[in-house]
Amino acid sequence: MRSLNTVYQRGAVVLCLCLSACATPMADRSDPRDPYENLNRKVFVVNQVFDQVLLKPVAKGYSNYAPDFIQTTIGNFFGNLADVWTAVNNFLQGKPREGIQDTGRVAVNTVFGVAGLADVATKLGLPKHQEDFGQTLGVWGVKPGPYVMLPLFGPSTMRDALAKPLDLYADPLNLSTRSDVEYSLRAVRLVDDRARLLPTTDMIEKVALDPYQFVRDAHFQRREAKVNDANSDP
Repeated sequence: MRSLNTVYQRGAVVLCLCLSACATPMADRSDPRDPYENLNRKVFVVNQVFDQVLLKPVAKGYSNYAPDFIQTTIGNFFGNLADVWTAVNNFLQGKPREGIQDTGRVAVNTVFGVAGLADVATKLGLPKHQEDFGQTLGVWGVKPGPYVMLPLFGPSTMRDALAKPLDLYADPLNLSTRSDVEYSLRAVRLVDDRARLLPTTDMIEKVALDPYQFVRDAHFQRREAKVNDANSDP
């Protein structure tokens, strides 16, 4: 969940890392990748409460009542912004073809898609990718490290948590010169992102006997697939 102000975002990351570093690993660990499961579960509960009380109801209202073309337009706009950092990471990962495609997507959608409101690039055959600096570190050979549940941000690993500040710093919304506009856009993106996850989280609530474990295992599988450029379910 990235649509809080940058200072609070970095503070949440640092807080969780400090707590993880100070926590004593559980004596009876069910998964060696999750040595701080006791702490992580507590953070998971806090995140769930925040989501159930505030974020999910707002996202449901947005999903149910905002016209489909509005949701598509909003998704396209923020997707175009995300393509900028994706392009950089593809170049860093030694994938120039994908990096050039991402750069082309940004140029085409910004100019012909009216600041990214329309996804013209996909219709022209320029595929969309999703890359972040955590994936780049994985391509460079950095191991995921212990599993950590970040306050507000959700599931992560130590590698991805350490990469998170750079991802946040590279967010194009940081270029806004008006804080009111920036915070408004972050709030809209947060709600839009959460609305897109509604089918997945509803499914987890229905079928998972242990939602924490389900989310943890799915996160490891998804991140490994993304680092290896495999196809994976969201």
